Amino acid sequence: MTLPRLRLKPREDRRLRQGHLWVFSNEVDSGATPLKQFQPGEVVVIEDAGGRAVGVGYVNPNTLICARLLSRDPDETIDRDFWQRRLEQALEWRRRRFPTPHYRLVHGEGDWLPGLVVDRFGDVCVVQLNTAGVERHRSDILAALDRLLAPRTIVLRNDSPARALEGLASEVETLGAPVDTVTVEENGLRFLVDPVGGQKTGWFFDHRDNRARAAALADGARVLDLFCYTGAWAVQAAAAGARAVVAVDSAAPALALARENARLNGVADRIAWIQGDVFDRLKELKRERRRFDLVIADPPAFVKRRRDLAKGIEGYRRLNKLALARTDAGGVLVSCSCSHHLEADRLRQLVVGAAAGVGRTGALFARGGQAPDHPVHPAIPETDYLKAQFYRILPWP
Repeated sequence: MTLPRLRLKPREDRRLRQGHLWVFSNEVDSGATPLKQFQPGEVVVIEDAGGRAVGVGYVNPNTLICARLLSRDPDETIDRDFWQRRLEQALEWRRRRFPTPHYRLVHGEGDWLPGLVVDRFGDVCVVQLNTAGVERHRSDILAALDRLLAPRTIVLRNDSPARALEGLASEVETLGAPVDTVTVEENGLRFLVDPVGGQKTGWFFDHRDNRARAAALADGARVLDLFCYTGAWAVQAAAAGARAVVAVDSAAPALALARENARLNGVADRIAWIQGDVFDRLKELKRERRRFDLVIADPPAFVKRRRDLAKGIEGYRRLNKLALARTDAGGVLVSCSCSHHLEADRLRQLVVGAAAGVGRTGALFARGGQAPDHPVHPAIPETDYLKAQFYRILPWP
């Protein structure tokens, strides 16, 4: 089958030839190949200004990122076998690195499958089809996944904000056996996860290694876990020997699951779960003059778009200042950000400034990022989003 061709302007192929996978709408030669002639998700050959093929991808004429490269072979057929080969490659990487089948199986561009996310919880898979291109190949992707893993259940969490940008409906659908909660194993512990109603896919595998590092610091410590969600940080800290843990989140359903996770791992007696706004609760802890040896601040993304950067920076500054004020001398602050637009060095500067504002100084002794099942595409900075910075906190000298 002869595919339609999407032509780029002169020199706009350079980034693709250096490894990138995205084409922006202003890079297209709209005179030669008007974007409006394509259907959302249609497979095309992407070519340079001279008509030489760069590779095969899919197009969406209605989005800023108007095309994403799937293969550098212009003769590649994007069919069920293609998706299965890519899924097999992703699976092989995870199987060699994780002792149990609990991981992110596909991480979009990091696995050369732009727009697709798959999290695996044993025999349950949670799938996000975030672009028109992968939505158009939904049946082939699901069939390939079924052929590869034969999951008992596939939960389609097609409710991400990215789908709205692609002109796609927001929906959640369960295929196969109904599920309420599933179990994930992480760092030797077990956790209950809500794959249907939880945040995103229900669990954040990306912080796996950072949680293990924090737990290694928790023996005998008083721990404060901010934005605790379903208790991954708190429970692991308690299981590692924390003297007492206070965990705060605003979502009642998440805290209900967190309590179950504490009971499941035998640490319920050492964790106090507090529902409420984290900033308000930090002010209450200040009035109570409570301090902690290990403080973990893992908020949701305060900067989702570049235009939100100034407001988001203020949010991170406030959070870290309040968290630092609750960190005892000689204690540790773990400051996290999942906002791509907040660079690691900017987060460090925020922590340094916040520390000075409360009469503290911090020594950065460890840095963490995404676990190996969230690979960063080296040519796409946007895929390198997670920061976890570990500071030893001391009084201002």
